[in-house]
Amino acid sequence: MRVFNTLSGRKEEFVPQGNTVTMYVCGVTVYDDCHIGHAMSYVVFDAIKRYLEFKGYRVKHVQNFTDIDDKIINRAQQLGTPPKELADKYIAEYFKDMDALNIKRAHVYPKATEEVPKIIEVIQGLINKGYAYESQGSVYFRVKRFSDYGKLSHQNMDDMISKSSADVDEKETPLDFALWKTAKQGEPAWSSPWGNGRPGWHIECSAMSLKY
Repeated sequence: MRVFNTLSGRKEEFVPQGNTVTMYVCGVTVYDDCHIGHAMSYVVFDAIKRYLEFKGYRVKHVQNFTDIDDKIINRAQQLGTPPKELADKYIAEYFKDMDALNIKRAHVYPKATEEVPKIIEVIQGLINKGYAYESQGSVYFRVKRFSDYGKLSHQNMDDMISKSSADVDEKETPLDFALWKTAKQGEPAWSSPWGNGRPGWHIECSAMSLKY
């Protein structure tokens, strides 16, 4: 079996790293009903998993739920409902939709809000190694510290920085992104070494894929 390697830009022979093929699939951000794009994505990964199992591979399939995010908080505020209640509702709706499409369930469905200790551990590790920094209660990834940034998408870091128009008041460079966001009034928050806050979207899947 040959698969397309995004990093090399060519098709390569599929060689598992061990006896079990591990497949981490980025899940939905649960602030609304699923749409046809979600259906396409999970049908595709379902077909991949089924084919791997058909070929005799053992597969461990992990797919997360992003159940804390700006979109969830904003929608919950609009509807006057707690963010967790909103997220739980759309997680249930997700399963109804995917079951109707006969999509096999993943083996593990971690939720970002239940993995905060692991997320904090990963962020602290990045700070210790100089890849992240705290600023006004938030933590940002120091993009310039990672020389291979943009390698997977085949983009030049200097070009990305020059095109960025992000607010730099709290950042060293515009391209730096939030790993931990300081708490705002009325928003869900967790305690951390940098004060109360919540995970940034970019770090969640990294932490959950490492754990599972």
